[in-house]
Amino acid sequence: MIGDILLINDLHRSAARELADVVLEDKARKEKENNGFYKYIVAISGESGAGKSELSYSLALHLKQYDIRVKVLHADNYYLVPPLLRREWRMSQGVDAVGKDEYDWELINRNIQDFREDRVSTLPYIDIISGQIDRLTTDFQKIHLLVVDGLYAINANDLDLRVYIELTYLETKMAQLIRGKETHDEFRIKVLEKEHQSVLSLKPMADFVVSRDFKVITNPARNSM
Repeated sequence: MIGDILLINDLHRSAARELADVVLEDKARKEKENNGFYKYIVAISGESGAGKSELSYSLALHLKQYDIRVKVLHADNYYLVPPLLRREWRMSQGVDAVGKDEYDWELINRNIQDFREDRVSTLPYIDIISGQIDRLTTDFQKIHLLVVDGLYAINANDLDLRVYIELTYLETKMAQLIRGKETHDEFRIKVLEKEHQSVLSLKPMADFVVSRDFKVITNPARNSM
């Protein structure tokens, strides 16, 4: 999102280094299997304020040291209802409408496929200050690795690595207040609780979990599936 506030600290950088080791090893393995260069996709999910964007940018900057060109795709830019209308829409539909079905999955998956196929693609970008949905045109032929971050990002198609951040909205309330993206009142708390349930339901899909102290661990729920 344009104008978003990132609160990157040493925990994000440390987790990014751990995650980069996993990515580099898995990417190299897939390149060996495919007898050549492999375009790799990481998705990072977690609740509001959990540090998805901070981890994504930290990972991208770390991988840049290995001459890997990364693009971060923010799945939260793909809401079907624009930000200025979303609160009113949610109030009219009821809190049960909150969840992964609010995303435009057709467009997300199309943009992911554009990356896979080295196409020029147009992505939605929300300007937080104006609330306007802008458009960004990018040439995916020049991008080696895509990071998709967002509440429900790991639900997207054709991903190589799914990562889930365990922090909850109750634990990240201060970060949300600092960002000031939305008014915090009783209805917003209900929305965050519904998002908590929806995001948590995706956790078994994750290959790795970023713990509350930002350690990267293999997801035991994934292994038990």
